[in-house]
Amino acid sequence: MSVEPSGLRAALPARLIAIVFVPFAGGFFLSILLRYVNAVIARDLAADFALSPSDLGLLTSAYFLAFAAFQVPLGVLLDRFGPRRVLAALLLVAAAGGIAFALAQGVAMLALGRALLGLGVSGCLMGSIKAFTLWFPLSRLATLNGWILAIGALGAMAATAPVEVLAGEAGWRAVFYLLAAASAGVSALIYFAVPEKPLPGAGETWSRQFSEIGVVLASVYFWRVALPLVVVHGGYQALQGLWLAPWLADIAGMQRAEVARTLLAGSLAYGVGSVLFGTLADRMAARLTAYKVGMILALAAFGVLAAGVRTGALATVMLYGFGACAAALPYAVLSRHFPGALTGRVVTATNIFMFLASFAFQWGIGVLLRQWPAEAGRYPAEGYAVAFGVLALLQLAAILWLLPMKEKAAAGLA
Repeated sequence: MSVEPSGLRAALPARLIAIVFVPFAGGFFLSILLRYVNAVIARDLAADFALSPSDLGLLTSAYFLAFAAFQVPLGVLLDRFGPRRVLAALLLVAAAGGIAFALAQGVAMLALGRALLGLGVSGCLMGSIKAFTLWFPLSRLATLNGWILAIGALGAMAATAPVEVLAGEAGWRAVFYLLAAASAGVSALIYFAVPEKPLPGAGETWSRQFSEIGVVLASVYFWRVALPLVVVHGGYQALQGLWLAPWLADIAGMQRAEVARTLLAGSLAYGVGSVLFGTLADRMAARLTAYKVGMILALAAFGVLAAGVRTGALATVMLYGFGACAAALPYAVLSRHFPGALTGRVVTATNIFMFLASFAFQWGIGVLLRQWPAEAGRYPAEGYAVAFGVLALLQLAAILWLLPMKEKAAAGLA
């Protein structure tokens, strides 16, 4: 594999890292923590509010539904007003959602709080990627995306054992008060620390900006690159955010503390993989190839979970996270393929379907598990095998469509 001759080793100035990367990375850290926090407190919520598995899946996935629903206007807003102003405003919505969740006395308020949290952090990754395309060379985009996913992995790690300790000491409501305060703090950091940057395509009409979304969705190239991200990483989010913890308890026979440690290890592997995949993909100019490798690894590990293999569950979870982190790469691939004025809409179009898939998978797994009787709150291996097996087949189909694709130089709209 050849190395790109120009721009590959373009500098990443420390000043820009400090005033652009760090503030947006703080927002993404919170968004991932909030995405996965329910996995550790799921049994507490179920006990406090008498939730069934499908209720719990629907409640937790309200984050994904609100997140996905806002992606179309988000892309236009990012391209029109820039990531600084958009994310600073949205994180205040997340702060309101954290307070609502903490104050909830019923399922309706829990769902509202969870939805506001999803809406409030819906722009954290996409806004970061938009900011990177404005401030940094595109030849370093996969590297930066890998770094920020590694920061997100730290958020996922914080949502495991640390949340377990805090919730055990102060209760799950205190966790959400703290997260609300952190969201407001990061909002202020982004607004006051990040400078403005002229936006490509500034001055376009609203109607033109919305109509260009259709051009993106009409591209076969877009779908072949995006679909594995949608079903593989969407499935990973559904499991990491809720159903992997019950599987580890019900099938692997782990106790609560061991489940939290295993999820923590999986998040650590995700973070390590994010840095490795992003950096190597840029250095070798092989972003699409690295993406394929990651998706295959994630599918292989998920297949082991679907088969109900208990031996080596820790290693399997770590391999799953390591492979799934290659989801950073399609954003870099697609951003190089489409014009700069469209990057906000390109990456958010991808996210629409990924988070709709996460919503459907998280809820759907709960619905399927409910078809089998639970014993002492545990669901049988057959239920997990069916629910996970359906998802594995969808992932296999998407990956098989991706595999024949070849690396392609940066191009205009196609």
